[in-house]
Amino acid sequence: MTKIKLLLKWEAVLVLFLILELLLFGQISPGFLDINNLLYSMNDFAYIALAAIPMTFVIITGGIDVSVGAIMGLSSITLGVLWMNGMNIWIALFITLLVAVAAGFINGFIVAHTTVQPLVVTLGGMFLFSGIALVISGGSSASGYEGISGFPDPFVEIANGLLMGIPNSIWILLASMGLFGGLLHLTRYGRNVFLVGINIKAARFSGIHTKWTVMSTYMLSGLGGGMSGIILTSYFSSARSDLGADAVLPVITAVMLGGTSIFGGRGSILGTAVASIVIGIMQYGLQMASMTSQQTSVVIGLMLIISVLLRNANWRRFKRLIETSPEKSTPEW
Repeated sequence: MTKIKLLLKWEAVLVLFLILELLLFGQISPGFLDINNLLYSMNDFAYIALAAIPMTFVIITGGIDVSVGAIMGLSSITLGVLWMNGMNIWIALFITLLVAVAAGFINGFIVAHTTVQPLVVTLGGMFLFSGIALVISGGSSASGYEGISGFPDPFVEIANGLLMGIPNSIWILLASMGLFGGLLHLTRYGRNVFLVGINIKAARFSGIHTKWTVMSTYMLSGLGGGMSGIILTSYFSSARSDLGADAVLPVITAVMLGGTSIFGGRGSILGTAVASIVIGIMQYGLQMASMTSQQTSVVIGLMLIISVLLRNANWRRFKRLIETSPEKSTPEW
């Protein structure tokens, strides 16, 4: 019975799906399973995981943040403009993260202190932050395709370098999983996030500062968008206001596919991280199979719909049915 419960864990299902995905694309595209190709392909989609992991906090509270892509672009162009105007790249990087957290604070403050739906608030934030990024980009004459380039090599190595033969993006992803996973699953703050998502009124009566808890999750999401924008800027060695413009769908899909309930109260960092890799490998495999980005978006959109339906309905009923079955009727695994 214990083994059946282990196999029924959503994260285990995702790992199984990832293995099947690798085998399938390995058959379709020769060379897909080359270990070096797979490792370096992480650079193409690490930004999805870096944004999706903090986004998990927001969706656990029952909210959503569709402005994360705009925050990526704002962070990228802010970093580029600060550096272009003579600021040390590492100081510029720190200030960029503060700008991203401030963007999340704006979203969170409005969501926490008004009755406006998070989708509406962050949709407005998306247009606001995109507009600010475009203004900054135009004012710095960086509105072209190449944007601001020529960054110093140490900064470029953040996303393109190796440590012990493993791409830095993988180490950054593991560090993010450890940091945010510990915060969500091992701290009182993390428990408060879950309680707010389960029942915000009960959480408020329990003495939890619900407004601060909700607001802080959007600040974490903004931080994730800032980190992703910096990674993209380092990867392309170019700062542009449109970096991350297509990131919203993959990021939200990764959180949902990772097992986080759209209704709040349930989710895990590990599930989001594994789902991000599943989506990244899916994008990489479809591109190797000569599918266009538009066709890839259709596939990811279908994954979002299926994951929401499966995770929140049929799978939960099936799991409950198995777990409540008599022990004697359960076969040995």
